[in-house]
Amino acid sequence: MSRPVYHTLDQYVGKTPLIRLKKLSELTGCEILGKAEFMNPGGSVKDRAAHGIITDGEKSGLLKPGDTIVEGTAGNTGIGLTVIGHARGYKTVIVIPDTQSPEKIQQLRTLGAAVIPVPAKPYSDPGNYNHIARGLAEKNGWFWANQFDNIANRQVHYKTTGPEIWDQTEGTVDAFVSAVGTGGTLAGTSIYLRERNPDVAVICADPYGAAMWSWFTNGNLDTDDGDSFAEGIGQSRVTRNLEGISVDQAYRIEDQVALSVIYQLLHEEGLFLGLSSGINIAGAVRYALEQGPGKTVVTLLCDSGSKYQSKLYNDDWLIENGLNPEISVESVFGLG
Repeated sequence: MSRPVYHTLDQYVGKTPLIRLKKLSELTGCEILGKAEFMNPGGSVKDRAAHGIITDGEKSGLLKPGDTIVEGTAGNTGIGLTVIGHARGYKTVIVIPDTQSPEKIQQLRTLGAAVIPVPAKPYSDPGNYNHIARGLAEKNGWFWANQFDNIANRQVHYKTTGPEIWDQTEGTVDAFVSAVGTGGTLAGTSIYLRERNPDVAVICADPYGAAMWSWFTNGNLDTDDGDSFAEGIGQSRVTRNLEGISVDQAYRIEDQVALSVIYQLLHEEGLFLGLSSGINIAGAVRYALEQGPGKTVVTLLCDSGSKYQSKLYNDDWLIENGLNPEISVESVFGLG
């Protein structure tokens, strides 16, 4: 009789459920499906990138037992690198913009990462958190994860996220919707799905103030049209992970629309999500409404709302920032 096989935590990244978003599916006449990435060990879709980058670094010989991993991150990739890094024997140093939620910074410290908050600066500034992380790697001989331009990021989505969606929908997926942070999720997943069926539509959902809507729509990065409270998404440049990627449609999503979505899902369907998930879902709903009933539209539920309780789920913060959780999804989508 064979003995059962057991695995350590790092082996349980991915294979997340695909959840039907009931009300939004009924409103659109489509199947609106969200991949529950908050069920990964570190609590977000970024666990996939972290696992892919670490294992690729090991295979290449750049990452050796006992090494320190350093990364510039809005939080979730840092959490993933720390959790998976612990499981595989690494220390982590995380450089994070000080504008990110205090819950993320506290969680990173609780997990044992050395956390360096820095002022939020654009990529063009030498003080940008990514440049600081790279400099620390060069100075100390650490392994720089480089999630934005390390294509191990998009490769892991090609190997895992895309095949999972294809199998879970039994090949019936009509469209895949994703916001862009590093670009790895959108790129890797869409490449795989289009290889299986070239007719799968790829949709970018972009918050205001980010450049990807402009890039995919106008072929430039010039549009500057506001700002967003969404964390972990909103790219200002074409990263290596995004190189060569095209989409069928890109949408601008307002924070209020995304907020109405996540509050509806919390109160009516028990899903506790962050704003990036709301932007993804809003993009899926807009595409479904434009295409008409009968489509199967898949997106990602990036992380839980637990990291944003001091902001998105704080009445005083919402009022201060002009956001209203009482506005219905029917209203924000013009359905009643």
